[in-house]
Amino acid sequence: MARSEINRSGEMEVFARVVEQGGFSAAARACRMTPSAVSKLVARLEARLGARLVNRSTRAFQLTPEGCAFYERATRILADIEDAERGAGAGEQPVGRIRLNTSASYASHVLAPVLLEFLERHPGVTLDLIQTDMVVDLLSERTDVAVRAGPLKSSSLVARKLGDTPMVVVGAPAYLARFGEPKTVDDLDGHNRLGFGYVRTIDGWPMKANGEAVVIPTVGRVTASDGEALRRLALGGAGLARLAGFTVRDDIAAGRLVPVLEDLNPGDRETFHAIHTGQGGPLPSRVRALLDFLAERGKVS
Repeated sequence: MARSEINRSGEMEVFARVVEQGGFSAAARACRMTPSAVSKLVARLEARLGARLVNRSTRAFQLTPEGCAFYERATRILADIEDAERGAGAGEQPVGRIRLNTSASYASHVLAPVLLEFLERHPGVTLDLIQTDMVVDLLSERTDVAVRAGPLKSSSLVARKLGDTPMVVVGAPAYLARFGEPKTVDDLDGHNRLGFGYVRTIDGWPMKANGEAVVIPTVGRVTASDGEALRRLALGGAGLARLAGFTVRDDIAAGRLVPVLEDLNPGDRETFHAIHTGQGGPLPSRVRALLDFLAERGKVS
């Protein structure tokens, strides 16, 4: 087939639908094609590229590394085409769906109070909000933007800092009345120390003891997958928790939680970033709009 006769954007769009719908049959319905036609199109694309994009050896749909890379580039190109067309006819108003991955704590305490403002600014945008404290692969999860806490590993991701927040150990007044308020690191041995149910960069509570930095393991009868769940457990009197300051500031002010061991707090702060997959090309206007908004109204302190 002559180079000029190949509808590259059409191929990319169908392949993107296959990835996003998780298979040929669902993509065929979305594209109003037959599953056979979609399968043949992907096979022709693989033959032309000289690379396998999708593993067909199992019933489960799975992209190859080449397929992941092609999908990432294809979606950026399709977004650029969409932006170019929209810019010519609609003043580059952001339009489309944004997949935002963030922690439940950030979603509840920072994003929720200002989300309506973002939606009113950009009526053509819809937001798909996925909440988890665990680090996700933006490409495999088809995520446009992720808000992450903690140090960033070197990668091809582009980060925009959203601020940082102090860490504080807190307990409910009823819990402290029952089990006593710890005054030293050794006192923590008698307390239920609520922790996360997955490995973090620092797996424990940093503390100062006798002028030295130590990490106290979280040993208790309950673990949770996100900071907001730990906050609610602490509010319910299940134990002590070490949480980001912005998530418990109102609880401390209202007396629902009490900070403890502040004189042993090492003063570390947790940094938050908005992350996106950027390879130097222009961002889709909808993604750029969200990043700009988070930098303005989604700050953490």
